[in-house]
Amino acid sequence: MRVFITLLGVLLLSGCHADPLSGKNDPKDPWWQLGFIEPFYMKVWVEDSAVEDINGQLFPHTGGSAAGGDLGYDKEWARGWGDTVGGSGWSVAGANLPKRIYVRWQSIVEQQTYRAWVSIPEEARKIMVTSTNRRCPETPHQTARYMASVYIGLAPGGIVQVWVRDECRNTIKVARAQAEVEPLGPSQGKTNGRYAYQISEGSKRYIEKYGIPYGSW
Repeated sequence: MRVFITLLGVLLLSGCHADPLSGKNDPKDPWWQLGFIEPFYMKVWVEDSAVEDINGQLFPHTGGSAAGGDLGYDKEWARGWGDTVGGSGWSVAGANLPKRIYVRWQSIVEQQTYRAWVSIPEEARKIMVTSTNRRCPETPHQTARYMASVYIGLAPGGIVQVWVRDECRNTIKVARAQAEVEPLGPSQGKTNGRYAYQISEGSKRYIEKYGIPYGSW
């Protein structure tokens, strides 16, 4: 009887201390997602990317494409990164949390090609883990995020900005870097200097009115 009472007390105590926001047992993807974004009208083409994880493993060719989205001409939409960051991306299958990320891209509006390795701080990795293992306090009835994510922002002048999402799906800035110019030019010199896209009419019109807001990213 004494043993039963003791066990009952332990169960009750553990129940009282259970974390109602724990998402440890919520469904989740074992990998994380990498996506690219750009300021409005500042079109880019991602030629290549790679990830080195915290175990020192290198995962080449993790994704590449155009990023983007345009709005009207009523204000300087391209200045800064706006209020929302996000979009589609690619699952970095097999990779542990990222130690650093490589990206080589074409800045279409400048007709310039950049490359950079960006170090991902420990703070970012902690946020990534928490985002899929803890529910948002504002919506405790909802399961934790299914997949952790990293967003790489690419801007004219070779600016690289990195965000991750927390458990409440807010984007948190975690790193910034200055890329170097790729000496081989677009497509590693295999297209005779030709870029993936011509500058769009929308971007031309925007730049004619507002210019390229260097220094705002």
